[in-house]
Amino acid sequence: MPSDTPAWSLHSRLKEDTIDIGDLPLCRVLVIKDAHYPWLLLVPRRPDVAEIIDLAEVEQAQLMTEISRVARALKEITKCDKLNIAALGNLVPQLHVHIIARRSSDAAWPRPVWGVMPPLAHDAEEVQHFISALRRKIWLG
Repeated sequence: MPSDTPAWSLHSRLKEDTIDIGDLPLCRVLVIKDAHYPWLLLVPRRPDVAEIIDLAEVEQAQLMTEISRVARALKEITKCDKLNIAALGNLVPQLHVHIIARRSSDAAWPRPVWGVMPPLAHDAEEVQHFISALRRKIWLG
């Protein structure tokens, strides 16, 4: 990598709010620290990318492949009623895609999850079981 190419790093807010699961070919996969919802983030490991259109076309296609793979795994594991998939970035400018498993019985239903409930800490054992199941489904080991 040439020295004038900026290195990728995870935005500090995302680092603070998530648990790292691992890396797919393009994206880092993370779990949001909120036990109210099974909530994942995909963050393309490319520096200075704020929008999907900032990625090369091949990387955009790879992002969609990874979103589909992770969303399918999340749906299988959680048996959710609906998946919410969004790239908003209003607070964190680094491109990240939310994949949230929703149930009609969850605290925010049918509204978006943001700001409805304060984050609920995960039970350490439960979140490790969830992460292990996800890693098996999305081929991270």
